[in-house]
Amino acid sequence: MFADLHQDAIVADTHNDLLMAVSARPPEMWASFFRERWLPQLREGGVDVQVLPVFIDSQYRPEGALRQTLRMIECAHVLAEGNPGEVSICYDGQQVDEALALGRIALVIALESMPGLDASVELLPTLFRLGVRVASIAHWGRTPLADGSGEDATGSRLTAYGVAALQEMERLGMIFDISHLGASGVAHVLEIATRPVIATHSSARALRDHHRNLTDEQLRAVAAGGGVVCVNFLAAFLSEKPEDYTVERLADHILHIADVAGLDHVGLGPDFMREVMVDLTPPCCEGFSPSGIDSRAAIPGLDGPGGMPLVTEQLLKRGLDEQDIRKILGGNVMRLFRSELGRPAPEIAEPGLVR
Repeated sequence: MFADLHQDAIVADTHNDLLMAVSARPPEMWASFFRERWLPQLREGGVDVQVLPVFIDSQYRPEGALRQTLRMIECAHVLAEGNPGEVSICYDGQQVDEALALGRIALVIALESMPGLDASVELLPTLFRLGVRVASIAHWGRTPLADGSGEDATGSRLTAYGVAALQEMERLGMIFDISHLGASGVAHVLEIATRPVIATHSSARALRDHHRNLTDEQLRAVAAGGGVVCVNFLAAFLSEKPEDYTVERLADHILHIADVAGLDHVGLGPDFMREVMVDLTPPCCEGFSPSGIDSRAAIPGLDGPGGMPLVTEQLLKRGLDEQDIRKILGGNVMRLFRSELGRPAPEIAEPGLVR
């Protein structure tokens, strides 16, 4: 029963760093490597909508950050063009629906932090024209726009450039992502945002007290603005205890967020780092992370997209009805994308200005 429900539902994954793995290959391999390594997993997992974050590793910062940002965006377009019957880059909710109707996986390009831009907020329209539709403004540390959650002790709100970035994103129709943003920055965003926001990969701090997770107060505030919180599957963000690295513990986080924020405001942002790291990291460095988190620690069976049906199975076991499970799997994200993705503010909705 769960397999039929999972395949029939729209499944949206709002955070998979697969572009890091694909773009590490020579450009002539981008389309084929995606087709051979990642596409079968996405199909096995029933993934219909895949957000592709552009994350710039430390080796490219600061001098090469913008160049690598553009390279990864180009990689997304090339892998889509090389697999035209399987995936489509989508710029708004209507295009997502059209891709799904054709049996294609809808790809949405995102920025994870903006090291390629720094304070050059005027470049956001350029990246919007290239297809970026979701973005965050910080990662673990400090940026010219804001502090990441690893700098929570500073108590910093958004900088003036960060406020300008949020306003520009809202103007363009680029959805603001609060994942990785410091607590004071999240509060600042939720205070001044005029459009719904998303947390692409954040879990519940009430269940795992880690600065990368969101408090109940933050969950309620995101929901009050019409946004969606997508649960991170990374095991170390679900529990401090390896024995709790289970799909049951993941379901605890999903259901807690549903209880606090409401069933209309929770989704899935798996962050399948184990699979990405397998493609990128030599055996000598296994388990190492500058953040102190073992990015290779995964829930058994959920180390990659192929295991996504396990989530549906577990939610059924926990007594949720099919309608609510469909919301969590992708319905809530689709509602947000249909209403906000790529939709500019009315004052700039002029032919030819953005697309």
